[in-house]
Amino acid sequence: MSGRLTTHVLDTAAGRPAAAMRLDLFRLEGEARTHLGRFHTNADGRCDAPLLAGAALLAGTYEIVFDVGGWRSAAGFYPAVPIRFVVADAAAHYHVPLILAPFGYSTYRGS
Repeated sequence: MSGRLTTHVLDTAAGRPAAAMRLDLFRLEGEARTHLGRFHTNADGRCDAPLLAGAALLAGTYEIVFDVGGWRSAAGFYPAVPIRFVVADAAAHYHVPLILAPFGYSTYRGS
């Protein structure tokens, strides 16, 4: 099985997935930050396809920046939520969930 990177965003205040949220994916190498793509969540709070898969997923450091302010139509307390993580095994599945609350958020390495 080839490696892949996925995400899922949930809005705990509304009790439903965060649909139509924009997010940007970056690869970090030293001081360089390379934009790999812009995505939007679907009605289930997921992207329709993996953010990266197969040969496109390399070992290294990545960052997903979730546009929470744009999704809420107001900046609010957290206008953007960046989540930086390391891919150690490019053949593995990396799932990066974002759980939103009115004045906080959490994340974990999902499955």
